[in-house]
This record gives sequence, structure tokens and C-alpha cells, in this order.
Amino acid sequence: MTDDARMKVLFVINGLGTGGAERSLAELLPWLGENEIDPVVACLFARDEGVEEAVRSSGVEVEVLPGKALPGRVVSLRRLIRSHRPAIVHTSIFESDVAGRVAAAGSDAALVTSLVNTPYDAVRLRDPNVHRLSLRAARWVDGWTARNMTTHFHAVSESVKRAAVNDLRIPPDRITVVPRGRDPERLGVPSATRRLARRRALGWASDDEVIVTVGRHEFQKGHRYLLEAAARLLPTRPRLRVIVAGRRGNASADIEALRRSLNLRDRVRFMGHRDDVPNLLAAADLFVFPSLYEGFGGALIEAMALGLPIVASDVPAIREVVEEGRNALLVSRGDPRALAGAIAALLDQADQREAFGRASRRRFEERFTLESVVPQMVELYRSVAAARRPGRVAA
Repeated sequence: MTDDARMKVLFVINGLGTGGAERSLAELLPWLGENEIDPVVACLFARDEGVEEAVRSSGVEVEVLPGKALPGRVVSLRRLIRSHRPAIVHTSIFESDVAGRVAAAGSDAALVTSLVNTPYDAVRLRDPNVHRLSLRAARWVDGWTARNMTTHFHAVSESVKRAAVNDLRIPPDRITVVPRGRDPERLGVPSATRRLARRRALGWASDDEVIVTVGRHEFQKGHRYLLEAAARLLPTRPRLRVIVAGRRGNASADIEALRRSLNLRDRVRFMGHRDDVPNLLAAADLFVFPSLYEGFGGALIEAMALGLPIVASDVPAIREVVEEGRNALLVSRGDPRALAGAIAALLDQADQREAFGRASRRRFEERFTLESVVPQMVELYRSVAAARRPGRVAA
């Protein structure tokens, strides 16, 4: 292709931190150049931990917008759009969605927003850090700017699409579903040799029963239910080890207090943010994902890539990613008794656990590699940009 066929896409995201949206973007960016797309990333905030260094090392330009408040960052972003003249501005996460929509108004760029979660799920009102009026106001702002200032939407799952149609009143024909993907080379492959080597490096015995979960310490991730399930299991499972990987957050104090009150300090380890999550997964027997709501669950597909059987909450997005009864057992969200029962069932049945693990790896290879996901994203960008040109109808 000629240089004229290349397309510039400006990605706007809160920051290149440790979350699933950030990891997914970092995985996608290096592949875009091979598909005639030149990416630039604008961040509202700098992050100490996360994927920013990896993104910069891949040769992608990263701009951290100056300013101490959102209006100042919007002005800076508008200047960046005028300077780079991208065909598409692609936003992710609420603050960046609003900033990008306002900044791109009046420009020649099409505005694409990734819908990555179900933030207006009623269960959020149980989160002590969420206030009903604030959530209602955010939903109004999100919905109005989405409907009136956004060209097209990318949803990471059908569940997220349905939520956006219901909660934000976005017409369904303006939403294209493309799942997240991961790079198999970065994750590596599961094997008995790798499992044993990683266990030795981490100080775990070969016969320990190791459960891993990955997610920041937030109400959404349901860590407390895993701790309560572990307390039920420990009297009959003295080799049980529960590993929680993920940065501190609003729920950190609560789950640390719960760990103390349940006398789990010797059995549950909070490992904080880790750059070696694939190795933790490779060493585990089971991946547990007790989230109360999800948009997709990037940690799930990484666990599947490492051949792990899954126990997870039965929420719509998770049901899309896994195959219940083939690689996963699903339980009612917020139910530690059911969670403990499903964990015990898989730990007690080695043959089923191994069959689930093989099915996990197959499903990852069939649906969630970057090789299968990137062409769908490239097609989305090109179709939206083409419809934006003079004489065409916008998507």
C-alpha cells in the first residue's frame, strides 16, 4: 500500500496503567502498524505502574496531556487532534470518552468509543464508594455525549452492547462487537515443566493446591467472596493457597481486614501488581474469577491461554467468554458457599480439571488470539473512516 492508504488513529485513554483496557490496548498497538494503521496514544494521567513503558518501547508515540482538570486536558487534546489530524479518535473509559468526544467535536476525525464494561449494573449501588446521584449524573453525561457526539461504538462483548443499548439508549446498529485478544507469544504455553519450575521459583510445593485470581482491589472484583470461600475450604484442605494479583484500590482495606478476621494470613497472599502474571497462572491449579459484573474479563482469556480450568461468577459477559461445563463452572455472584463448592469439585477431580484446562487452551486459540481479533478491529476502523468521508453516510 502507498502512504496515502495508511490511516492515523489517536487513542485516548485515562492512562496506561494496569487494567484490562490498558493491557488490551498495549497488545493491539504493535499489530496496527503491520496493517497500515499508525497509532498515537493520548493519556489523561501518567501511571507509575502498567504498560506505558512497553507501549513506548514498541515505538508508539505517547502523549500525557497537560492540565490539572478535565477542561484543561480537553483543550490540550483538541490541540493534539489538530496537530495529528487523525482519521479516527478512539476513546476508552468514561473520563477519556467524555474528553475525547468534546475535543473531537468539529474536527474531521470520526469518533469511536470502546464500550468495555457494564458500569450502570444495579449491583454497583451496593458499592460503598458509589453514590446513587453521582452514578445517575455520570450515566446522563455518558449517554448524551455518546448519542450526540460519537460516530460509532466498539463493544468488547454482546453483553456490553446490550447494556449500552438499554442504559445509554445507543441504537444497536451503531455498535460493533469485537472481543479482546492476547498475544500467545507473550503468555507462552502451559506445560508440566513450566508449572513445576514456576512453583519452585515462587516457593510453592508440587502438591500445593494453588488458586489464582487477577484483578485490582475493587468492589467489582468480588475478592471478599473468594476469601470467604477459602475460609470454608481450609479446614479440609491444608495445602490450599490463594493468590490475589492486582494493584491496591478502594477495597484493599476491607479485604485485608477480612483476611485477618478469617485467620487467612498464612493461606491468602495479596501480591499487588505483577508483571509476571503469566508465570503465576502457569503455576496454578485453578483460576477463580468472583466478579460481580464484567464487560469481558481480560484476565479470563489469559488464564485460558495458560490452560487453566475456571470457576467464575455467572454474569453475562463471563458466560460469553467461557464454556460452562467444558472449561468452567459458573456460580451465582456473591455466593461464597457456591464458590467454595465449585472450587472443591474441580480440585477433587483431577481428570475433569485437566480436561477443562485443555478446553480452555483450545477456546483461547480459536477465539481470543490477536491474530483473530486484529483484522476485525482494522476492518472496523476502515469502515468507519470510509463512511466519514464526504458523500458517504456515517456509521
